[in-house]
Amino acid sequence: MMKNMMVLSSSATFISSNIYPSFLLPFHHSSSVMGLKCCKRASGENSSHRFSSKIEDYGKIRFPDVYAPRAQQQQQQLIEEEAPPMTEVIPSLRVSPGQAHPLGASELENGVNFAIFSQHATSVTLCLQLPQSREMLDTLHGEMIELTLDPQVNRTGDIWHICVEDLPRSNVLYGYYMDGPKDWSQGHRFDRSILLIDPYAKLVEGRRVFGDLNNRGSQFLGTFDFDTLPFDWGDGYKLPNILEKDLVIYEMNVRGFTADESSGLDPSIRGSYLGVIEKIPHLLELGINAVELLPAFEFDELEFQRRRNPRDHMINTWGYSTINFFAPMSRYASAGGGPVSASREFKEMVKALHGAGIEVILDVVYNHTNEADDENPYTTSFRGIDNKIYYMVDLNNGGQLLNFSGCGNTFNCNHPVVMEFILDSLRHWVTEYHIDGFRFDLASILCRGADGSPLNAPPLVRAIAKDSILSRCKIIAEPWDCGGLYLVGSFPNWDRWAEWNGIYRDDVRKFIKGDAGMKGSFATRMAGSADLYRVNKRMPCHSINFVIAHDGFTLYDLVSYNTKHNDANGEGGNDGSNDNFSWNCGAEGETADPKIQALRSRQMKNFHLALMASQGVPMMLMGDEYGHTRYGNNNSYGHDTAINHFQWGHLEAKNDHFRFFSELIKFRNRHHVFRRENFIGKSQVTWHEDNWDNAESKFLAFTLHDENGDDVYLVFNAHDYFVKVGIPSPPQKRQWFRVVDTNLESPDDIVLEGVPGIGARYNVAPYSSVLLKAKKK
Repeated sequence: MMKNMMVLSSSATFISSNIYPSFLLPFHHSSSVMGLKCCKRASGENSSHRFSSKIEDYGKIRFPDVYAPRAQQQQQQLIEEEAPPMTEVIPSLRVSPGQAHPLGASELENGVNFAIFSQHATSVTLCLQLPQSREMLDTLHGEMIELTLDPQVNRTGDIWHICVEDLPRSNVLYGYYMDGPKDWSQGHRFDRSILLIDPYAKLVEGRRVFGDLNNRGSQFLGTFDFDTLPFDWGDGYKLPNILEKDLVIYEMNVRGFTADESSGLDPSIRGSYLGVIEKIPHLLELGINAVELLPAFEFDELEFQRRRNPRDHMINTWGYSTINFFAPMSRYASAGGGPVSASREFKEMVKALHGAGIEVILDVVYNHTNEADDENPYTTSFRGIDNKIYYMVDLNNGGQLLNFSGCGNTFNCNHPVVMEFILDSLRHWVTEYHIDGFRFDLASILCRGADGSPLNAPPLVRAIAKDSILSRCKIIAEPWDCGGLYLVGSFPNWDRWAEWNGIYRDDVRKFIKGDAGMKGSFATRMAGSADLYRVNKRMPCHSINFVIAHDGFTLYDLVSYNTKHNDANGEGGNDGSNDNFSWNCGAEGETADPKIQALRSRQMKNFHLALMASQGVPMMLMGDEYGHTRYGNNNSYGHDTAINHFQWGHLEAKNDHFRFFSELIKFRNRHHVFRRENFIGKSQVTWHEDNWDNAESKFLAFTLHDENGDDVYLVFNAHDYFVKVGIPSPPQKRQWFRVVDTNLESPDDIVLEGVPGIGARYNVAPYSSVLLKAKKK
């Protein structure tokens, strides 16, 4: 039995159940067969020109004109329209009003529900591309079925919704056309010609192969998969649930980790989620227990190449340009498998990492999107859906976008709708993908109101801290933004938020390279930065200590370059930080001088020892375990080359360097004196120092006391000369064993069981550090 039907007219809509004429009463009142507008425009085009495709010849069909004024609708005026003869058969789709929640595409008993928020849109059209249409892509250019929503029927508050029956449960692509006010001065950016991605799409389809230059103009569309069975996490599966104080974080990029040929992996899985699985043994050997993945939400790596510009030679490798906040990066799937494979393989990666005792933290970018600025917008979603809601706009300056991100736009994070959107996204990653935590890029933006002004108690930051689903997660702020809101040590936290400690990075860099007047600050950082974090119930673990992160110099470059070398980025060397606090040890860049090479090696070890011996949570960068170089480029986000790719051959060649890094991480993991839950007091540390006020003193020695007598003694000498230091007496029935001396060659530079025979004095070499451990005689 056919349900209420309308035939193709100038616009597609459906009949509201309360205006059915008497001759339609025998049919089901909750749905109708949609009049279909079939667009022959390829899904990758943005032209507003459309071609109507002819459909099945139903003969003469009568239907009410639902675009007529309501009085006319009530009179049930019927119109006859002759359907043209059939040339292409388009499936009939039964539709019903649908429901406002949940947002996105969701499966109902009688169909697929689509719901999208837009407060200011005046016209919303759902566009569908069915699997059989894509199979004929070469001849039909991916025809889109357009279903125009009736605001009188398909809108509840500010949410537009429709339920479409008879849809395949997978392989359907969908997007929206939206129209609304054109007044830019009021913050609106509606453009009816642009096909938009649903912000709540759980999967996104686009080009299948990372960096495919033949498909640089790919259209991105939402999709869904209700056919696949739920992912099998396994009977014995469990979350690692590592205490924050025990974390050792490894910041890494999914693609960059295995994309290089030297990974030895099959080309089909290089640079993929599955590639990470293959290299878990390396992570275990290194000793880390958490990976912090650079952005793995859907992004367009070829966004720089969509128009002519000085950066059009670059490929966005880091991913800080999010298209969608629910979908995993589809081009990290193996063998170009697409979004469904990406989702499954992401879960396989998480499951495998968890099985190895490694937590997964995601670097998330809720401060801005890929849609750029008003001068060169790249509209894919939020801008065209409701710019005034999703972005901060300056209504006192012609409705211009505010830019606290440095990327042209700023997400309006504390607007109630946007806040709930971000929370929904985070919950999705925790419930669907079992993510253990999040690092929030430029998190100070999360502390700004709609006009950009700082908030003392930002609703979003509080909501994340208090959310029950997120309660088990690590939440880490990058506590600054590009608008000057620097909140290191003062980020609103509710005793939950940890912070990237940028002051730690700067102070440790300055001391180790020999800057004057840094000893006191260095000691404070080693002790857990109590000056910043001993507030309320905050603990040392709320300081994420790092010397190196993805942006900035690598560890090798930190000791090899005095200045940045960013000419390859296309911005005339104007990008990237100028405040690197680096020292090239005597020559800029590569050198064959063995003395400089030895000093650089020593300095890298000194930095690593300082990091692993500090109270708080250490974080290191992928590749520093073998001394990766970017040749002085401190902003290498756009290079899908060896500059950002892990060089597995170098790892093998620099095994001594790797051994030092790995052994020291394991030493930290075995000794709780480095992982105190609370800030260390006088009974837990002795500073062997009476020269704090001497700005020229670059030498620091101290003992960390263990309740069981397993004390650890540390010395850092940043002078350019030897310093002979008196060694304190060990605890009773103990003697000192040398574990680390960065001046010694491998394997003597680190010996975990320790080397006995330490006398009353130790001659500490220039730019070197020493660690002794008290052991039973």
